[in-house]
Amino acid sequence: MKARFAQFIVDSETRQLFEGAREIHLSPKAFDLLCTLMASRPNVVEKADLHARIWPDTYVVDANLNILIGEIRRAIGDSAQDPKFIRTVHGVGYAFSGAAVPVQPSRPASDTLVCWVAWSGKTCQLSEGDNVIGRDPRSSVWVDAPGVSRRHAVIRVDSGGRRVTLEDLESTNGTFLRRARVHAETALTDGDVIKIGASDLTVRLWATDKVPETRRIRRRGK
Repeated sequence: MKARFAQFIVDSETRQLFEGAREIHLSPKAFDLLCTLMASRPNVVEKADLHARIWPDTYVVDANLNILIGEIRRAIGDSAQDPKFIRTVHGVGYAFSGAAVPVQPSRPASDTLVCWVAWSGKTCQLSEGDNVIGRDPRSSVWVDAPGVSRRHAVIRVDSGGRRVTLEDLESTNGTFLRRARVHAETALTDGDVIKIGASDLTVRLWATDKVPETRRIRRRGK
């Protein structure tokens, strides 16, 4: 299973959890628990079933399960008081309540959609999936500039669908594209300029299957 929820991607085959391009560490048991809840979403998984799957043939108390749930929530920024992803059903179990979508395998390297942004003499290549732009140093695209929120916007790369989109993350000062404020997920094209705060970010999209080999070599040499 490989699925995306919010800015996160979980891959049960490689046993990895990513927030944008940053890998997030989870203990093996916590990762197994997250995958179990996601695979059963949106249904509630009873505590007895979770014990049987996470600790087969071993007796453990509910406190162990609570510790793993707490670890997952800290990793994905969730809250027991105001849950966005992990819902507690008291006396019964837990459920993954966030919106999640499957992530399709990327196209072969010979048919890759390469994307990056450039601003203030800097460049940042974008990864498959969600790339958060913000003032938080943990952002995929870190823009430490006036008027930029900690989590300002997200560029979503879908190579399989040949689609790159921009979405505002309820930023304080808004996200602008083609001089208009972004209110919903909007498709990006090569050369688009995204304005966040005082910064202009230029989007570059490069489909390798449509670029002659001579042009590829020139670009790499730059």
